Parts: sequence; structure tokens; C-alpha cells
Amino acid sequence: MRIWALTKRLMKQVIRDRRSVAMLFLAPLFVLWLLSIVLTTSTTQSDLDAVDLPGVLVEQLKQTDASVTEVSLADAEMRLQNGESDGYLTLEEGHVRVVLEGSDPAVNGAVQQAVQEAMKGLADGKSTGAGASGVTNVPGTPSTSGAGVPMGMEVEFLHGGKSLTKLDYLAPVLIGFFIFFFVFLISGVSFLRERTGGTLERVLATPIKRYEIVLGYFFGFGVFAVLQTALVQWFALNVLGVQSVGSFGSVLVINILLATVALSLGTLLSAYARNEFQMVQFIPLVVVPQIFMSGLFDLRNMPDWLMTLSQALPLTHAAEALRGVMIRGEGLSDIQVALWVLAGYCLLFLTLNILALRRYRKV
Repeated sequence: MRIWALTKRLMKQVIRDRRSVAMLFLAPLFVLWLLSIVLTTSTTQSDLDAVDLPGVLVEQLKQTDASVTEVSLADAEMRLQNGESDGYLTLEEGHVRVVLEGSDPAVNGAVQQAVQEAMKGLADGKSTGAGASGVTNVPGTPSTSGAGVPMGMEVEFLHGGKSLTKLDYLAPVLIGFFIFFFVFLISGVSFLRERTGGTLERVLATPIKRYEIVLGYFFGFGVFAVLQTALVQWFALNVLGVQSVGSFGSVLVINILLATVALSLGTLLSAYARNEFQMVQFIPLVVVPQIFMSGLFDLRNMPDWLMTLSQALPLTHAAEALRGVMIRGEGLSDIQVALWVLAGYCLLFLTLNILALRRYRKV
């Protein structure tokens, strides 16, 4: 009987907390729905540029999963440099020369597989006398094998290289995610305890202004966020051996900016939580979508609305900036747009945090 009484009390307590009930049942459905979209539309389809290739080879390439565009060499080099294609193909001395963007091992493999399939299909067509499109010889084709089929493939990399592993590709996103997650959680719970413990209420009773309170807590927690960020980054690069061709300082600048965004967001959302349990409930809504849409999965074939949402998330900009520095060797000037976006998010969340403190003090 006493067990039932205790059970009944706890059930009533949970039911009265409407937000907890909603999160308890809706959050798993939201995360599963988001995961299903990402996993069912995530494919490694490569975008290739063909430069003066024989028509039969282009036709064979179009029969693979690759998306093929015929452009000039100058356009192909520019598109590759801007990240608009995964690589371009030319025919030199009887070999297909493949120049890959190189920062994603999965895409690199997809490109090489598509080229190999096209060459095999062309060779099979020649051996049967059919050809890819009924053409058995291509006038003007550079010296190829006797049947007009390229004799092999030579691969070059603009970034990365053969030594680039999946961990090297995913590490920038994972480093950014763990920094964002732990700073968000620790700052949110810590600021919440300041309020539930009565410390914030006593501070609000003093003449100190609201923006001074927010900035004071921001810099106070920020010191530890910076130390944690530096430690995580040092461990990943020096202990785990994650490849980084950019400078340690540039990577640190990005991670510290991301940590300040997580810090300001965590303290902001903690103003709307009554306890630690409610603070944790924000994770499926704020943190989980970012890990799905920040670059761990190939988003190029996602619906437009999901792509737009992805670009609105701070972790997406941080992950792209980290990849730019760590894999492509870019400097801070090359990723300044992402840095300004992160700084803008930080200022926005700090401003909203100052306004949120009106709930506790009007002045």
C-alpha cells in the first residue's frame, strides 16, 4: 500500500510537469524521425567534371552514380577549388587523370569507383564490338590502348591524400561537437544551480545591472570553457594523431568561438528550466539535430528545408571552418564568414540572456 502511495505520488509529479511529459514522449520520436531522414537520403554520389574526354567515356560515366558536367580545364580547376565538384577528369597519354578535391575519403572512393566502372564498361563494350553508345573508335582521342580504351587511371589530390582516414575527415566535426555539448551542458547546469541555490537571487538584489551579471557569469564560466577546449583539441591532435595541416592557433580560435556560443546558449536556456532534469531535456532539441546536420553525414541530397536548417546551426559553420583549416590548410581569412557567424550567435544569445533575466528582476 505504501509502495502504491509512493508510485502514485511520483506519477502525479511527472504528469503535472507538462513539458517533461511532452519531452518524454515526443523527443524520442523527433530524434528518430530526424535520423531516418538523414540515413535514408545520405548517399555518396560524386559530382565530376569531364574535361575534353571522349564521348563514349562520358556516356559511360553518366551511367554510374556520378553526376557528370562537361567543362573547360580552367572552369574545372576553379570549381574544384571552390568545392563545387568532387574532382575532374582529363585524358593524358592514354591514362585518365583524376584530380580529387580529397577532403572526404568516402567521396574519393566513390569517384574512383565511378571512373573504374566507366572504364570497365567501355572495355567490355569494345570487347564485344558494341561500344558504350555504338561508337567503337573516337577520332582525336589521345593515345589509348588499341581499342581506344584508356589504359589506366592516375589519381591526384588537391587536399588530403591517400593517407587521409575516415577519422581525419570526421574529427573536425567530432571535436566541435564534444566541445559544444560539454560546454553547453556544464554552463547550463551551473547557471541553473546559481539560480536554484539562491545565489543569483542574492546577486540580483544588489545594484549590479543585468548585463553585468550575464557578462560576469559568461567570463567566469568562459575561463574553464577555454581551458577545456584547449585540452580537447590538444588531445585529439597530439594523442589521437588526428591529421591537421592548419595551424593549432587557428583551430583553437574556431573552437573557442564555438565554446562561447555553447556557453551563451547554455546559460540562456537554463533561464527557462526549473531543475537539472528540464535542462537535460533541451539536448534532443538543441544538440542532437546539430550532430546529425553538421557534416557527419553527406547532406547533398537532403531536402531543401533540411539544408536551410543545417545552415542555420552554429555547429555546421564551426565544422566547415574546422575542416577548412585542418584538412584544406585554410587560414582565418578564408573562413572569416564562419567566424563572424559564430560571433554573431554568441552576441545574440548573450543579448537574449540579458532580456531573459527580466523574469527575475525588472531593472
